[in-house]
Amino acid sequence: MMDLLMSVSWNVDPVIFSIGKFSLRWYSLLFIAGLYPVGYFMMKAFLDREGVNNTVMDAMLYALLLGTIIGARLGHVCFYAPHYYLVEHPEEIIKVWEGGLASHGGAIGVLLAMWWFVNKYGRKNGFDFIWLLDRLVIPVCFAGMFIRLGNLMNSEIYGDPTDLPWGFIFLRNGETVAKHPTQLYEAFSYMLIGLFLLHLYFRCLPRLKKGTLFGTFLILLFGARFAIEFIKEPQEAFEQGMRFDMGQWLSVPFIAAGIVLLAWSLLKGKPAATEKFLKGPQVKKSK
Repeated sequence: MMDLLMSVSWNVDPVIFSIGKFSLRWYSLLFIAGLYPVGYFMMKAFLDREGVNNTVMDAMLYALLLGTIIGARLGHVCFYAPHYYLVEHPEEIIKVWEGGLASHGGAIGVLLAMWWFVNKYGRKNGFDFIWLLDRLVIPVCFAGMFIRLGNLMNSEIYGDPTDLPWGFIFLRNGETVAKHPTQLYEAFSYMLIGLFLLHLYFRCLPRLKKGTLFGTFLILLFGARFAIEFIKEPQEAFEQGMRFDMGQWLSVPFIAAGIVLLAWSLLKGKPAATEKFLKGPQVKKSK
């Protein structure tokens, strides 16, 4: 009885409502909210602030959506269950609605989608790949927060047993012992990282170097992911007994890339802001 009083009994229905065969799930709603309106209007504000053409926003949104979903699905297929999908059940690869998305695959998908987007729209609108990612990673933090809240609503991807008072008993999964709500740990971490990067962008942009925000994002976000994985239950059977799970191994290249990028930006990087912004009255007043 005392254990129940010192924990949170979690039994939320992941489905908001159903009409016939159609069901609207909390995860889907939060996933879309992270892209639009949060991500869309945040990026539009950044482009407007620096005098960059914002008419390309719709193309960016579609590229992000496709890159995220396709990358996350293929990431799950290739990193977590290649034999099942590629050998035994290749027809199930497209069944995204049945679950199975990997955030590291989503990150790769976003990078590839933005590479395509910049090659098509960047030069004629005055921005390059690193410039775009310096800004895009800020709404990505908040999108990641929403996605982890969606995982909480699905009662999935949680942690090891805990006797801490904020442990969650995930009743829908038949759990009887409180577990670490690692979805909330990650969501809170991503929110803090997003707020920190947002602060740097609005308060320090005239002094920032290109690549600083992106490099900082890679180190902090994937560093947080690496640390939280230590108290997260294995997602797949093959991870049992591994010193570092798949999520940690996949985080290492992103952290390493962030360190290299941050060092390069601080030593050789060009100004992060557009020339139009640097010549504007808001910069002159702050000097």
